[in-house]
Amino acid sequence: MPSALERIDLPLSLGSMGVLLFCLLGVAAIAALARKELRDDLRQRRTLLDAAAGLLDDARVTVGSDGYPRLNGTYGGDSRISLEVVPDSLVPRRLPQLWLRLTLLAPEAAPRPSIGVLARPIGTEFYSRVLGLPESIVPSFATDFPLLMRGRGVTEVAIERTSGLFRTLFADPALKEIVITPRGAGSVRRIAEGERGAHVLYRQMRFPVSQVSPEFVRNALAELRLLNDVLEPEPAS
Repeated sequence: MPSALERIDLPLSLGSMGVLLFCLLGVAAIAALARKELRDDLRQRRTLLDAAAGLLDDARVTVGSDGYPRLNGTYGGDSRISLEVVPDSLVPRRLPQLWLRLTLLAPEAAPRPSIGVLARPIGTEFYSRVLGLPESIVPSFATDFPLLMRGRGVTEVAIERTSGLFRTLFADPALKEIVITPRGAGSVRRIAEGERGAHVLYRQMRFPVSQVSPEFVRNALAELRLLNDVLEPEPAS
């Protein structure tokens, strides 16, 4: 016959097991919900550039191992255009960022230096082309946020001719980077900031955007044209 202490412990043990089972079921439900949301997010992210594909000739969308798309084609002639969606969770003390990395490649290299500017640099911009340039340059224009300016073979004339355009473009806080090279031009623009709940609860990068709008891409492509043309040789008089 069980003692009085054993008779007291028995219901307490059953109650503890019930609480534990309830907690386990709750964790399993949350995990299942997180997996479903991740599957939905993976399906959605593949189509982020579908609406913008109509802006390019010979457009082709491919999907990387992370599920984010890349769009290649031509635009306004024989220049090659590449658009790449880049997720970034390396920004300290901030939510994840979703960037659009654009590249314009001309058919032939031009006799000009490479020059570029990175806004608000923190040193973790793995997508940056400016960080790969060897020469540090002091910007000749001021902003209310830090700038990193670098180049290769840069002259005073090149700095003078680009500064006005750079200042104008960086008035847009979504612009992260611009670069000019002998082969073309490039930029990085912010598409969206990550959802706080998904980042805090699940440590996932989930962004509140289903499509990169054609208007967003059209404006970014126009900027690439301006960048590519700003160092064109002056016409002979």
